[in-house]
Amino acid sequence: MRTAAAYAVSAPDGSFEKVTIERRDLGPRDVLIDIKYAGICHSDIHTARNEWGATTYPCVPGHEIAGVVAAVGSAVSRHQVGDRVGVGCMVNSCGVCVACLADEEQYCTAGATMTYNSAVDSAVQPGGHTLGGYSTQVVVTEDFVVRIPDGIGLDIAAPLLCAGVTLYSPLRHWGAGPGKKVAIIGMGGLGHVGVKIAAAMGAEVTVLSHSLSKQDDGKLFGASSYYATSDKQTFRELRSRFDLILNTVSANLPLDDYLRLLNLDGTLVILGLPENPFSVRPFTLVGYRRSLAGSTIGSIAQTQEMLNFCAEHGIGAEIELISADEIDGAYDRVVASDVRYRFVIDVATM
Repeated sequence: MRTAAAYAVSAPDGSFEKVTIERRDLGPRDVLIDIKYAGICHSDIHTARNEWGATTYPCVPGHEIAGVVAAVGSAVSRHQVGDRVGVGCMVNSCGVCVACLADEEQYCTAGATMTYNSAVDSAVQPGGHTLGGYSTQVVVTEDFVVRIPDGIGLDIAAPLLCAGVTLYSPLRHWGAGPGKKVAIIGMGGLGHVGVKIAAAMGAEVTVLSHSLSKQDDGKLFGASSYYATSDKQTFRELRSRFDLILNTVSANLPLDDYLRLLNLDGTLVILGLPENPFSVRPFTLVGYRRSLAGSTIGSIAQTQEMLNFCAEHGIGAEIELISADEIDGAYDRVVASDVRYRFVIDVATM
């Protein structure tokens, strides 16, 4: 085993503390990564604070990992020492189910092994559960490591490993592009990347946000329109307007109001995960043959496709770089929506 510095939390109401963790020795198909930057996702907060339940402590979050290959196993063919690489939300899957064979391993029937808080054999990760990117090093099988193109800085690339592919995947799946009208609900860590990607795909993009406080940013990122959902007139004016709506917020919204903004055969896709169930009137779906769907991250192949697309179009996350001892404060600010738009930890401060 090898050791790495990390920041871990030991209880739902605990603070992050610097610790030393163990990483497995390099196997034939493993890649050792020196982590340079780790993004802070709202999922990290939900997990660290046990808001979704089933958190195993000590917890080292982090699934937006950008770094450089430090060593490779004897059978590794995809990566070499010095490569700029990333690791997203998954580090393994069964490889043999229908989803995995279709290169959709994020929907692995057996359940993909997540980058942190997934139960694994102690030979894979000492302690029996995966530990994430708030650490100086990580060992990952080569199939779950992606190449970060030279055209993107590692710091602004880190959030793309989760936020970027979470938006890119449904935009690609539901055919965003020229002639399509796309709305993004929320202009936070997910939403601002979605605006950039949808606009680069050629879609007409509208932002639906609680207020107009980020309107200038939205237009700068590529939105042609920006509406405040706190204004009741918004829902009357935009009735039956959109082909695709992506909901990035983790709050219980009045989904019927948003579904009515869909045109014939339009789809509203749930990306944000509220704590409580929501309800929808069947008549809202029946009218205009509307669909309500969900989507989660993307496959490894699609993550690489997304990174290549972002490099081609000059897309990166808007970030605020912090030191490791600022994680607790950053969590509180994320919950208060006080970040534009993604916190990224400078791992050199560990």
